[in-house]
Amino acid sequence: MIGSHELKKRDQYLEKLIGFQDTEPVKVITGIRRCGKSNLLKLMIRHLRESGIQPGQILEMNFESHDFRHMTSDEVYDYVKDRIIPGKRMYLFFDELQRISAWEDAVNSFRVDFDCDIYVTGSNAYLLSSEYSTYLSGRYVEIKMLPLSFKEFLYFHGFEVRETKSALGGFRRQVFDTKGELYTLREVFDAYMRFGGMPGIADLGLDQEKALALLEGIYSTVVVRDILEREKRRGQRQITDSELLRKIVLFLADNIGSSVSVSSIGNTLMNEGLLEDGKRKGTPSAHTVQAYIGALLESYFFYEIKRFDIKGREYLRTLGKYYIVDIGLRNYLLGFRNRDSGHAIENVVYFELLRRGYDVAIGKIDNLEVDFIATRADDKIYIQVTESMISPDVRRRELAPLEKIRDNYEKIVLSLDTGLDSSYEGIKSLNLIDWLLDGKN
Repeated sequence: MIGSHELKKRDQYLEKLIGFQDTEPVKVITGIRRCGKSNLLKLMIRHLRESGIQPGQILEMNFESHDFRHMTSDEVYDYVKDRIIPGKRMYLFFDELQRISAWEDAVNSFRVDFDCDIYVTGSNAYLLSSEYSTYLSGRYVEIKMLPLSFKEFLYFHGFEVRETKSALGGFRRQVFDTKGELYTLREVFDAYMRFGGMPGIADLGLDQEKALALLEGIYSTVVVRDILEREKRRGQRQITDSELLRKIVLFLADNIGSSVSVSSIGNTLMNEGLLEDGKRKGTPSAHTVQAYIGALLESYFFYEIKRFDIKGREYLRTLGKYYIVDIGLRNYLLGFRNRDSGHAIENVVYFELLRRGYDVAIGKIDNLEVDFIATRADDKIYIQVTESMISPDVRRRELAPLEKIRDNYEKIVLSLDTGLDSSYEGIKSLNLIDWLLDGKN
């Protein structure tokens, strides 16, 4: 059990939970394994205790623990019922509840029978799939958790950003570790791009061998336990081939930010010899590949982004793109390399936009593409992502789609090297690392 003094803050998520405290909906925290959901529950429990809630009013059950993992939903109900304090509000915390069959029966009964505030985590979207979400219809609120942002990565790893005076006037940002060692922002950003944002890596230090072992454990757990085992529990036999699943994971990881169709994946795997004819007869059907991709999306390993026609104002059914939830996991799968770092930083921007509460789509305008259209409430931003804006050819390519858009919403190009110009006829050119640091998250 992690001691409360060792808990690192995830304020963005904790503030949301506190905002829903003592309201009727069940609070459901979702996200890939090991992204910090269990620790978020512990942070919430610490908050409750600090605000005067008695320990007896707080009940924790982690269904990964041997004590609880083989319970039925009736046994979960009886366990909780035996610990209810009459006349007191109870705070119920259920970690990885999707492991319990018919868990929703127990949760619904708690809501009806007891004065309680309920918090649940789950590592699979199946937890809130159609049959379950209708069962709890309108009675739950989902808090979507992601691995660490760049700002959180700095905090978790003990880095502090300080603004110091520059010799040229103005200020520059520098990074110091706990021993007072000095680093450039680019150095620590490169570390983020190498190790990724899984919180557990902060406990190991930035040690490549240990980090890869941790990432391998996360991958195995997601694939073996959350996907292959769950299929057995659901009584389905669609996803039974762990080797095919791994090939599809590798293909999607290798093609983040590229337009892919489900039908092309099976063909590509066969053509590249990734599926051997001796073992397998024929190409896997598009239906099979779709089922495997669906399972990876449900486990929050990959996220799909749709294409939006800016002029026609409609979502298109044509090719979408996939991004991997953590760039460190991609490095574990494919090895460390620099050849497609442009897609890797695009991946980081996509998840940063999700953290900031935006709905994100790819933009299409005529035959050109805008990397991201980010919308929330009345706010909309068009964003291009590129490594450098130094080359005139790159500038023309990145600015062309934004110049075609005729509305007055903000248009931004994010890059690691902006050159000297901060804007091009109203299109802002921002340093990606500064943008990551300046966001409210």
